[in-house]
Formats: sequence, structure tokens, C-alpha cells
Amino acid sequence: EDSLPKTSAPFSTNSLETFVTPNSLNLSSFTKLMKKLQEIHPEASRDKIVDALLEVRKHNNGILSGLSINSIMERASLIL
Repeated sequence: EDSLPKTSAPFSTNSLETFVTPNSLNLSSFTKLMKKLQEIHPEASRDKIVDALLEVRKHNNGILSGLSINSIMERASLIL
């Protein structure tokens, strides 16, 4: 029997379809999301994008976990 403690698998950011970790949007996902939103909305400042992401979180019961990166991106784009 394997005596190593069981841990959760590391979070992968290989795909925009990857789900956000249960605790929060991790830094790598946030960076990818910011970059993609800046490409789609070049007129929006970084602060406006962050505000849009905060609005998405607010409308999702204060959390982003459980939403795919694409879903977060789509919702933020509607706000922007």
C-alpha cells in the first residue's frame, strides 16, 4: 500500500476551459485572463478589467470558483 499522503492534483492552466481552483483564481489563471481580456478589449484599462472581474465575482455570490476561465471572460466582456 502506498504510504504517501494523498494530495489534490496540481492545478493546470493548459486550457482556457480549465476550471478555477476551489479556493480562488490563482495567479497564473489571473494573468492569462487579464492578457486575454486586454487583447479583446484594448480600449479598457487594467483597472477597468479588474473592476469587471470583481463585478463578475460579486454577481456569482462573491466567488469565482466553479466558473470556467471562458465563462469568467465572457461575463467580464459583457461588463466591459
